[in-house]
Amino acid sequence: MASDVHHEIHGTGDPVLLLAGLAGTGRGWGDQVDRFASEFTTIVADHPGTGGSAPPVGRPTIEGHASALADMVRSIGCGPVHVVGSSTGGAIAQVMALDHREVVRSTVLVSSWARADDFFRHQFAVRKDVLMRQGGAAYARTSALFLFSPRYFRDNFEQVDAWCGHASSTDPANMSARIDMILAHDQLDRLGAIGVPTMVLVGSDDACTPVYFSEELAAAIPGASLTVLAGGHLIYKEEPAGFHRVVADFLNRH
Repeated sequence: MASDVHHEIHGTGDPVLLLAGLAGTGRGWGDQVDRFASEFTTIVADHPGTGGSAPPVGRPTIEGHASALADMVRSIGCGPVHVVGSSTGGAIAQVMALDHREVVRSTVLVSSWARADDFFRHQFAVRKDVLMRQGGAAYARTSALFLFSPRYFRDNFEQVDAWCGHASSTDPANMSARIDMILAHDQLDRLGAIGVPTMVLVGSDDACTPVYFSEELAAAIPGASLTVLAGGHLIYKEEPAGFHRVVADFLNRH
């Protein structure tokens, strides 16, 4: 079976699929790819319509992304896989565990959510307005305020500024459609049907998907654990060693 999802495979061991956040490209995981590849067969994928992956037919949906990524796993023939999804990747992981159970071994839902609320909708209305009125550079600078903790922003401004430079190339039309996609994501009432081991992980200072979203996920998924690390939404960038250690320990137990 062929797959339209661009992906790379690194390392050896139990298979782990890393799913990035809203930007969708696997390169966003940075040095986490090498960290995971030192212990696991690490599959890094670009979401449909991002990076090297073919665009979806029609407007993007989380369900469509989950189906495409499940097909990719089937095409590789290495499933079931541990799915580690950050933010939007965590939303996709939820649907994969619900609708494509045979390809999922466990899930780690990082900085994610199950249903948008007024805060989430208001945040993305502002970010989308900046994107469409002022372009990718202004959108990246605005988004950084939600994605990095204030302490990390202060102490590591060069890294934050570099991230803004990379994110400035965002295509407004594509990102606008992707924002609509995440606002439509709503699996809260279905989470009780997830039957794979699940860890929910979030940064204590996450201003994009605050801790209460992760508390909601952990409460709704049978047997799920909740881990809170010090840091912001991009916790795997702010606390790379601690993030990897916690996730790898969970994966090795399952």
